This record gives sequence, C-alpha cells and structure tokens, in this order.
Amino acid sequence: MKSLSFILMAVTFTAATMLTTSCSKEQGCTDVDSVNFSATAEEDDGSCFYEGETVFWYGQSVSQYLVDDNATNLTFYVDGDVVGSTAASVYWPSAPSCGDNASITVTKDLGSVKTQSYSYSVKDQTGWEYWNGTVNFNANTCFSIELDFGKKMKKK
Repeated sequence: MKSLSFILMAVTFTAATMLTTSCSKEQGCTDVDSVNFSATAEEDDGSCFYEGETVFWYGQSVSQYLVDDNATNLTFYVDGDVVGSTAASVYWPSAPSCGDNASITVTKDLGSVKTQSYSYSVKDQTGWEYWNGTVNFNANTCFSIELDFGKKMKKK
C-alpha cells in the first residue's frame, strides 16, 4: 500500500511540475535588430540593447581638392570625440562598407533606443573644419556618409 501511494504521489508531482514549467515562456530580447537578440526567447523582457554604425568616406576629386588645399591629415569627430583619422590623399573609388579596411567606421552604443542622432565634424591638421553635420545611428544598420563638395564643405 505504501508503494502504491508513493507511486501515486510521484506521478502527481511529475504532472504538476510538467504543467507549471511548460506554461512559462522563456524570456529575453525578441528584437532581431538588437545586439542581444535571443532566438529561444518567446516573451520580450525589455532587455534589448542596440548598436548602429556609420562609415565616412570621400572620392578622388575631394581628395585632390584637400591635397591642393594643403590638407595632409583629416581627423573625424562624433559628438566631440575623435573617432578616426586618415591621410587626405587616401580616398575610396566607391562607398566602403562599415568595418572595411582603412575606412572611418564609427559604432555607437544606442542603449535601449533604436535610433540616436549625433553631431560630426571633420578637420584637417590645422584644425580647419571641412565638414560638419548630424548623423542618425540606427539599430543594426550601416549608414554611409559621402563627404563631398555639396556636404557643408568649407573653402579656405
């Protein structure tokens, strides 16, 4: 009799455990655009965080203008912070992808928001500002900014 009641109690406990654990959904970040996306999460727990990227570049004619204007080096700033530098004579024949070798790629931690605006500036070795503006960093996106004569280029 004791063994029957033990078996009955074990079956009841197992059934109760299966019912309570199978009903709870795995929580995590369910947004595929987030850095911490969880493919196994069934319910979003609000823990998602995001990053966005921007790549700055210019072509041959802009490079030639800069060299002719005695610019030797360019320093790139985002929200006042130096994010990269390059020789003015270095250019790209077409838009590089974010992270390409020798590109000026900036990655920003966006926290829990999917888009954030930042100011940017590009100056030569003397501090002369050639370009400035605002760029939106968007979650899981590479945004390309071509620096050219139509993009707030200042002439000396």
